[in-house]
Amino acid sequence: MSFENLNLDAALLKALENEGYTHPTPIQEQSIPIALERRDLLAIAQTGTGKTAAFALPILQLLGNNKKKEGIKSLILSPTRELAIQISESFAAYGKHTQLKHAVVFGGVPIGAQISTLKKGVDILIATPGRLLDLLNQRVLSLAQIEILVLDEADRMLDMGFINDVKKLIAKIPAKRQTLFFSATMPKEITGLANGILNNPVKVEVTPVATTAEKVKQAVYPVVKKDKASLLIHLLKDPKIESVLVFSRTKYGADKIVKILGRASIQAAAIHGNKSQNARQKALSFFKSGKIRVLVATDIAARGIDIDQLNHVINYDLPNQPETYVHRIGRTGRAGLSGTALSFCDQEEKAYLDDINKLTGQNIQVVEDHPYAIVFERPEPVNKKNGSSRNNKNRRNSRNKKRFEGSSKKS
Repeated sequence: MSFENLNLDAALLKALENEGYTHPTPIQEQSIPIALERRDLLAIAQTGTGKTAAFALPILQLLGNNKKKEGIKSLILSPTRELAIQISESFAAYGKHTQLKHAVVFGGVPIGAQISTLKKGVDILIATPGRLLDLLNQRVLSLAQIEILVLDEADRMLDMGFINDVKKLIAKIPAKRQTLFFSATMPKEITGLANGILNNPVKVEVTPVATTAEKVKQAVYPVVKKDKASLLIHLLKDPKIESVLVFSRTKYGADKIVKILGRASIQAAAIHGNKSQNARQKALSFFKSGKIRVLVATDIAARGIDIDQLNHVINYDLPNQPETYVHRIGRTGRAGLSGTALSFCDQEEKAYLDDINKLTGQNIQVVEDHPYAIVFERPEPVNKKNGSSRNNKNRRNSRNKKRFEGSSKKS
């Protein structure tokens, strides 16, 4: 199927052609016709499936056919600044041959410039919940004319504590509207939110959360925690790793990795919540342009990052939630391209690896041929009678022996 088969306007088809897009992804193929019919949509799709175009193209077409109405007619709520900016970039690309105006607002930057933009008038607004509430409290804008509401990455909004803000915003939007709801997972809280705001929605589910990208080659490197940095430097000596997104569990860890790589003359930058918006955008810009080949990120900061032809993802720290692993490696192997996801795993993270294998129904290849390889310890069999293991018994015998030897020396 091609985009021509989706009944899109000529202006949108021209923009897609300029971007080099010819065939819709499954989420686009299924969602666009539903949205064009002005039906509510519940879409379950993980990162990298083309969700932005799945809602941006119908919005541009529906609003473009009704340009007379003034005010903000479509609101897209995004959990992070990075994702909001990328959604804005997509609207700019797809809507370049339309007369529709869009704007993006987010926190972490002065509010004045955003207010000035809004006062000039916009048709489509992309926003993070906190900054949008600030603007509403200052009476800078009104949501009374909203026709189409989009909630993108709803599960991430839950993770980041934005659900109450989202509910406050929805209360200010006309009940008679079209709602497009996108989420990678559907925990109970998100299911409840969807049931409360959607009207007889059509459900689309293209990729189960447990499914990893088919064209992503995966491998795990057993390594003790203190040797992870050395292993990373060792792997980065391979010129085939042209661009790599490294995941750190903590903000402090991300900064530490960048410093260690810097001492090894490897240019890298970190993005996380403690970085200023300008610093984060600069790091992302340098990475996209190839000025640096390593970007280190935490999960929340990386959510929504869309980087063309990212060929490697490295899990410096394995996540304690297997679903997070699926989202992480979804950063590579996008839009039908191939990619590689490598994971460092110490003994304490072995249980996380087992959970990942169980969720995804696979056994990730274990690479033992590297300079810092370790052999995972096997759990000792448990004695069913007393619940203890042979190893525990040996340790007790060893402690008793030391006590005995100690008392003999004293006497």
